[in-house]
Amino acid sequence: QVQLVESGGGLVQAGGSLRLSCAASGRTFSSYAMGWFRQAPGKEREFVAGISLNGIVTLYADSVKGRFIISRDNAKNTVYLQMNSLKPEDTAVYYCAGRRLGVIRTTSYDYWGQGTQVTVSS
Repeated sequence: QVQLVESGGGLVQAGGSLRLSCAASGRTFSSYAMGWFRQAPGKEREFVAGISLNGIVTLYADSVKGRFIISRDNAKNTVYLQMNSLKPEDTAVYYCAGRRLGVIRTTSYDYWGQGTQVTVSS
């Protein structure tokens, strides 16, 4: 059983930065690939970034490549999303997710957090 809790969201001006954190409660955290997704009103939940269980493989959506960085610290049971050069179109609820069968770009993950709001003003 894994529980995920996101934090670090908030209001930021365009061009600014935020770092999201996702804390996992289970001792099996290191056995899960992790992903970040986001959902804006009227849109489907979309993949943002993912990282393999050992951190060797990372995946990014084209819209955030070069601006966002995903990382994990298995000793702290935490995955991070560093968001730089934020744009108003990045505004969404951001969700942390974990799965046991490898990092992928779809929403087929096993565990989900409650989400944290990120709002980017112009």
